[in-house]
Amino acid sequence: MTHWETGIRFASLFGAVCFVIGLHLMNSPASARRGNQVSAFGMTVAVVAVLLNVGHGDGGAVMNATRWIVLSAGVLVGGAYGLYAARTVQMTSMPQLVSLFNAVGGGAAALIAIAEYDIHTHPSGGTATATVLDVVIGGITFTGSLLAALKLQGHLSHPVSFPGSHAASGLLFAAALAGSGWVIAGADRKVVLLGVVVIAMVLGVLTVLPIGGADMPVVISLLNAFTGTAVAMAGFVLSNATLTIAGALVGASGSILTKLMADAMNRSVLSIIAGGFGTGATGVMAAASAGGPVKAIAVDDAALQLAYASKVIIVPGYGLAAAQAQHECRQLAEVLESHGVDVSYAIHPVAGRMPGHMNVLLAEANVPYDQLKEMEEINSEFERTDVALVVGANDVTNPAARRPGNAVSGMPILDVDHAKSIIVIKRSMASGYAGIDNELYTDPKTSMFFADAKQGLAALVAAAKTLVA
Repeated sequence: MTHWETGIRFASLFGAVCFVIGLHLMNSPASARRGNQVSAFGMTVAVVAVLLNVGHGDGGAVMNATRWIVLSAGVLVGGAYGLYAARTVQMTSMPQLVSLFNAVGGGAAALIAIAEYDIHTHPSGGTATATVLDVVIGGITFTGSLLAALKLQGHLSHPVSFPGSHAASGLLFAAALAGSGWVIAGADRKVVLLGVVVIAMVLGVLTVLPIGGADMPVVISLLNAFTGTAVAMAGFVLSNATLTIAGALVGASGSILTKLMADAMNRSVLSIIAGGFGTGATGVMAAASAGGPVKAIAVDDAALQLAYASKVIIVPGYGLAAAQAQHECRQLAEVLESHGVDVSYAIHPVAGRMPGHMNVLLAEANVPYDQLKEMEEINSEFERTDVALVVGANDVTNPAARRPGNAVSGMPILDVDHAKSIIVIKRSMASGYAGIDNELYTDPKTSMFFADAKQGLAALVAAAKTLVA
């Protein structure tokens, strides 16, 4: 091994170590930003090492120049788009962007396996196994993530299924297994591998189509785990330790998150993989008390309740993110705290449209981390709460989840209806992402403050300041 090769391997190993350290730092919100920076630095080192190694490979000056042109073009185009997307994406569109990045990762990993299979005439058993796993997982991730992005954007958000869909998925899965076994057995037929890729892509569509919109956060974390696993397989195909380690970290952490999210939704991971997840026991049914009397409240009356309460719990949801109202939410909390009110935030695991959506949103507004309470910790406090302020949260507060027969049945919810008084900031009585009415809105203890979350919170801040002064 030359000194050059040794240096490249050490650089790649250093990058992998940075990934591990960065992931560890992400365990705490206080150090998560530093963890991202460490991981990004490690990725930069690893990418530069690969560029130098490939650009100075065998083949002469002309070949090396061609390599540098192709690599530079790819880095510039991909880097420019990534920078543009990261700087311009709204928090409300972050889940869609994550899904698109999942699709890119899974698709790229599958392409690597196909290209390497085309180069090596008779890949060994281990390499062939990694190849077929790469193309199957990568193909499912590619189309599944693209479809998930469409659902998160509001297209096809309701479950879509057809008679015999599960049977069709089973047959396709069996065909993928047969084709994969043929490739592993040594069949030197690229058409077989391409057939497996096509089947995997169709399976990705059939898996995500029947999933309900309210359960998409779990699907995002699952597809993220798939992307990591596909990248790890690509590392095995290329004999690249950095890819293998990075992919394994993403796959393992994504799998753990998927299990935690599924537990929070009271679902099983198997039901996610099998498809039809989140469609409810007997389909979507309106809440039993839907259509009952609704009590509206004026801004001054709402501010009065909040300012003279002893304990207030704020329940943020997707409406808060859509209105970009996190800063106004923090300002209201600060005004109430200056008047001696105990303020905390109730964070449901799937509030918003991706894991950790509310945590990231409120952290952006510098809300203290110790005020963010997870569902298991905060639910017991609602009975001792004077006012629960719900800002754009819908399905995660719907008492209908405690009954069978609807799209949110069995999903653990925030026990907002146990509070002494409830104020809901919402633009209208429209249903949530699950497509059913929220029984909380017709609860006698609930008052509806009809307003955009940003404008409504700003009005409450102004009214509360007057009362406090």
